[in-house]
Amino acid sequence: MIDKNDILQKAEKLVYDKLHAEASGHDWWHAVRVRNTARELAEKEGADSFICQLTALVHDMADEKLNDDPKQALADLKAWLIDQQLSQTDVDHIIQIINTMSFKGDGSSVPVTLEGKIVQDADRLDAVGAIGIARCMAYSGSKGRPIHDPNMTAREHLTAEEYRNGKDTAILHFYEKLLKLKDLMNTSHARKMAEHRHAVLEEFLQEFYAEWDGKL
Repeated sequence: MIDKNDILQKAEKLVYDKLHAEASGHDWWHAVRVRNTARELAEKEGADSFICQLTALVHDMADEKLNDDPKQALADLKAWLIDQQLSQTDVDHIIQIINTMSFKGDGSSVPVTLEGKIVQDADRLDAVGAIGIARCMAYSGSKGRPIHDPNMTAREHLTAEEYRNGKDTAILHFYEKLLKLKDLMNTSHARKMAEHRHAVLEEFLQEFYAEWDGKL
């Protein structure tokens, strides 16, 4: 029988070693927050907490934004999971969740299983609210994107390629992703959490535009 706590501790080290210096908002502490939220949602929704926590911890290990060769990174992660003596069913489940959880414009997927829905919700919750705003600014800065350009407008009906590589600003990212996430939550408890965090986004934008125009 596997020691689930030991595997989670090993996963923590794996993720910390790779992401602790990451400055794009997809760092070690992002993984910690997603793991904590996934654990809470799993308890409330009756999902497999171990699968939710483990997947949440490692969900960015093969992310295309953080890897020169995402396919190799995913293969390395799968090999690591197998080394932990997980069942093939659990390994396949975790990889399936990771492959279907990312926001990719209009091409976004919905995970099949409850655990997948929960991890996706937990990841998306970390993209809204006060932390979501901070992460948006960090990511935009890491990509050399401006905070705001009033001459640019939000893009609609984006393909995954357009979403990843088109011209963007931090503020436009609110309209192209962040403000959409509230209505994309899968579970009832995540939807409740998203309501509050969504309001924080709207309040920030109202304040931002007032300051930008010199009204406050």
